Amino acid sequence: MFGQANVLAQGQSEFPPTVGDFYLPSILPWGHESLWFTKITAMVWIAVGVLIIFFLASYRNPQLVPTKKQWFAESIYGFVRNNIAVEMIGHAGVRFAPYFTTLFCFILLTNFFAIVPFFQISPNSHIAFPAFLAAISYVLFIYVGIRRFGFVKYVKHSLIPPAPWYILPLLIPIEFFSTFLVRPFSLAVRLFANMFAGHMLLLVFTLGGFAMLSANAWLAPVSVLSWVMTIALTFLEFLVIVLQAYVFTVLTASYVQGALAEEH
Repeated sequence: MFGQANVLAQGQSEFPPTVGDFYLPSILPWGHESLWFTKITAMVWIAVGVLIIFFLASYRNPQLVPTKKQWFAESIYGFVRNNIAVEMIGHAGVRFAPYFTTLFCFILLTNFFAIVPFFQISPNSHIAFPAFLAAISYVLFIYVGIRRFGFVKYVKHSLIPPAPWYILPLLIPIEFFSTFLVRPFSLAVRLFANMFAGHMLLLVFTLGGFAMLSANAWLAPVSVLSWVMTIALTFLEFLVIVLQAYVFTVLTASYVQGALAEEH
């Protein structure tokens, strides 16, 4: 964000920024342009590496009286297991807790890049990453439903609600659309839209301050106000970061619970 602001201040970029600014160039010093190892890709790899190293280091030598790292890792897992997996699914949700914890931590960390200096954009502001996460959750809840009931019974429970037969021709397409199309779409778009909008707001207020400052010296007080709004919005964005990781995980757990329920 501030890199873009510096480019703007030096007159090397057009204002306002466009959607094309979200398609970042490759950060590799060699190779063809089609090798899109961008900052976004690097952040995803960093997030995966940080999570693997953190949890491996925390549980390398588990103690009865936990160390600070072990206590922190156990607190994260315990929160997701008790407040999401067990709360949404029941005791059977414990076996899904590792996946839910991984999902929550990965989304939280990749979202957090949106307010980290020199990164200042979340990979989830690109629809590809939320769509991939939604696809994994989509396959998960369908798989557990089929494994529990069998393909025919699961499809029957998912598509045929308890209703009079003459309403079923109307309800079955609605149930199909809702269960198999809307769920993954809404999961992906909700996360993407929130992170995209948050990044755009911070970008607009930051670059707006530079634009007003360079346009007219009398607008300097207003430009300072614009940067103050950027700081305030950064705190708001932190709340959105945590909330969106929680909501995505809770909705995934609710879909799994629905797939395992006897009555659909």
